[in-house]
Amino acid sequence: MKKCLFLLLCAGPLVSYGQINEPLKRELDSMFVLDQRYRSYISEIHKNKKLADSLMAAFNSKENLNRTLWKYQNRVDSSNQIRTREIIKTYGYPGSSLVGKPTHMAAWHIIQHSPDIAVYFPIIEKAGQANELPLSLVAMMQDRLLTEQRKPQIYGTQASCYRLRADPGKQECFIWPIENPATVNERRKKAGFTQTVEENAKRLDVAYQVLTMEAIKQRYMIGDEK
Repeated sequence: MKKCLFLLLCAGPLVSYGQINEPLKRELDSMFVLDQRYRSYISEIHKNKKLADSLMAAFNSKENLNRTLWKYQNRVDSSNQIRTREIIKTYGYPGSSLVGKPTHMAAWHIIQHSPDIAVYFPIIEKAGQANELPLSLVAMMQDRLLTEQRKPQIYGTQASCYRLRADPGKQECFIWPIENPATVNERRKKAGFTQTVEENAKRLDVAYQVLTMEAIKQRYMIGDEK
């Protein structure tokens, strides 16, 4: 199924227009707002009780608020992903020459939150090479794809949280293992990142440690999935 989807998407060219497609730009701007709508709440409710109480009342939610918000966000994501697939089939990646900045990042966010990153990444990579999308975003998606594949990431952009094997009731967050960590900041700079891997970890509220795949599999309940 994913192979068929990839062939279908790649059938459309990576187009470049001399003027902005305003209707498509407006549509993608709206899709991006929806992509972030419930995620912004989810990231805030644990540190903003007033917001959490307000949302509980607004959604008339008697169950876990986080679960309720994700239920709504997942519905939005599904709709966004279907439409993004149609857009890419028609236009190729909707980059800066087609929809302008910052709208050129909208489809990237939607894809980054989809289960089909492996299908879309070659298209994202081509968009970056064509200057339709910042290389830093290409790097972030590549890192996410590698973490999903249980492989070391390249740029140190991805953090993960897992339960401890020694104490399953406790969870820790960490920067996913990095390939050749000694030179990661050189790679980050080349890809356009302005922060070091240490600064990025601090931004994510995670203590940076140099870890290996073997070490995290021993410490955390990651499992044997491939």
